[in-house]
Amino acid sequence: MEFATARNRMVDSQLVSRGIKDLQVLASMRKVPRHRFVEEALISQAYGDHPLPIGEKQTISQPYIVALMTEALELKGTEHVLEVGTGSGYQTAILAELAKKVYSIERVYGLSVRARRLLDELGYLNVVLKVGDGTVGWKEQAPFDAVMVTAGSPDVPQPLVDQLGVGGRLVIPVGDRYSQTLLKVVRGKEGIKKIDLGGCRFVNLVGQHGWQELE
Repeated sequence: MEFATARNRMVDSQLVSRGIKDLQVLASMRKVPRHRFVEEALISQAYGDHPLPIGEKQTISQPYIVALMTEALELKGTEHVLEVGTGSGYQTAILAELAKKVYSIERVYGLSVRARRLLDELGYLNVVLKVGDGTVGWKEQAPFDAVMVTAGSPDVPQPLVDQLGVGGRLVIPVGDRYSQTLLKVVRGKEGIKKIDLGGCRFVNLVGQHGWQELE
């Protein structure tokens, strides 16, 4: 009950108050036990308004950013979604609540193994994980209805755009190593449209079409 109360407080004070409106996104964030995806020593901070370290120089994103990026994908429950950067698996679980199937790529083996174990334990069977370079996407499973990138890139990786279906949405932080702009990229019949969702700061997206190494 204590954690459920903390989740409801997080949603009301951090998400609804800042303009997150998608009722399904809000419901998923009331449901998914965020405290299970952080290190035991940080459980008391799991529902705070900030990111937290998860090891391997990676983080679990601030709840508001998770909600904002998820809402921007406009998921209705029928989509096949690609996530670049599994991390702790928290964002993966949120996506799994809202989409038909989630394909998630993580370059750090240990994080992927830990996320798989927890996602299985929590019953998220519509998630497929693999270890690899997320900047090249997952061509065998394309096209995707939505793509989410949970690390900052110097530009939008072209393979991820190419693997979007028509009408597909991609959300990605783009900028330098220290600050980025959150972009929503929509692939229409006429081409690509980019929408600025505001400033943010993420860890570096490492890979062939991202940064060559971590900061």
